[in-house]
Amino acid sequence: MNIMTRTQTDYLTHNQVEKKIAVVIPCYKVKTHILGVIARIGQEVWRIYAVDDCCPESSGDFIAAHCEDPRVRVIRNPVNTGVGGAVMAGYRAAIADGADIIVKIDGDGQMDPALVPDFVSPIIAGEADYTKGNRFFDLEHVKAMPRVRLFGNAVLSLMTKLSSGYWDLFDPTNGYTAIHADVARHLPFEKISHRYFFETDMLFRLNTLRAVVVDIPMEAHYGDEQSNLKISGILGEFLLKHARNFVKRIFYNYYLRDMSLSSLELPLGLLLVVFGVLYGGYHWMGSLEEGIPTPAGTVMLSALPILLGMQFILAFIGHDISSVPSSPLRQHKIFLARARSPEKNTQ
Repeated sequence: MNIMTRTQTDYLTHNQVEKKIAVVIPCYKVKTHILGVIARIGQEVWRIYAVDDCCPESSGDFIAAHCEDPRVRVIRNPVNTGVGGAVMAGYRAAIADGADIIVKIDGDGQMDPALVPDFVSPIIAGEADYTKGNRFFDLEHVKAMPRVRLFGNAVLSLMTKLSSGYWDLFDPTNGYTAIHADVARHLPFEKISHRYFFETDMLFRLNTLRAVVVDIPMEAHYGDEQSNLKISGILGEFLLKHARNFVKRIFYNYYLRDMSLSSLELPLGLLLVVFGVLYGGYHWMGSLEEGIPTPAGTVMLSALPILLGMQFILAFIGHDISSVPSSPLRQHKIFLARARSPEKNTQ
C-alpha cells in the first residue's frame, strides 16, 4: 500500500463526501447483528441498501421497524437467491438511484464498516475499478483465523489465480468489496453465480472487462456468527466452476480478443506433454510385460517432449502473470461514454 501525503488524504476525504457512496448489505439470518452493523456505518456513506433475501427471520421487516437511519432502503427478494443474487439486487438499486461507488459488506458483524473509506479511496483516486479485502496481509491477525479457513483460503486463492487471471490477489472469498458504478453497469448480472461462488465469479467477470482490482488489507472479526458454507458440499462444484472459468478466460483473452505468441505456447505445450506421457507410458508398459529395459532412445523420445512442453506452459504462465490489468477502465474515454449512455446495463 502506498503511503499518502496529508494533502492526498484530505483530497480523498473531500471527494468521499462529494461522491455518492452506497453500501449494500445482504441480509440472511443476521437479525442479531444487522442493526449494529448499520449503526457503525459512517456519514461518508450516502445510502444503505439492506437486501432481505427471503430471510426466514424476516430481517427486512425487522430493519424497517427498528432502524431509524434515513439512509437505509430495504429491498425484499421474493425468493432466496443467495449472496450473489442479493448483492446484484442491491447493485441494480444503487445504480438506478445514481450511486457513484457501491460497497458490499456482510451483515454478520465480521466486517468493520469503518474501513469503507479505505475501500473507496483507490477507486476515487483512479487507481482501481474494484477493491476487495485481504485478511492475510498482517500475519499477526492471521493467527486469529480458524485453521480450516486458512487452509481453504490458500487452496481457493490458487485456483482463483488460475481461473480469474488476477495473480496478484489473495483471499478470493472475501466479501468486503467496492466497485465503481460505471464498471458495475457492464457486469452481466444474470450470468454471475448467485451462491457461494459469487465473489470468485465476480473476479472472472471483471477480468473479461480488463478491470483493475486492488487488495485492501483488513482484519476479520469472528464472534458467535454461524457460517452457512460447508466446504465438503461445495468443493466439487467450485472445482468445476474454476475449470470452466479458466477455459473461458483463456479463450476470451488469447483467441477471441487477441492472438499472440502465448496463444500458441499453451496448446503446443499441452500437446507435447500429452504426447510424451502417452508415448512413454505405452513403451514402458510394453517393456514391463516383456521383462526388458526400455531403450534409452525411447526414454529420450518421451522425456524431451515433456520437458519442451513444460517450458512452453511455463512461458505461457509467465506471460499471463505479466498481463494482469493495470490501467483502470474509467481512464478510457470510450468506456466512460458507453457506461453513461442511455443503454445502461441490460444484461
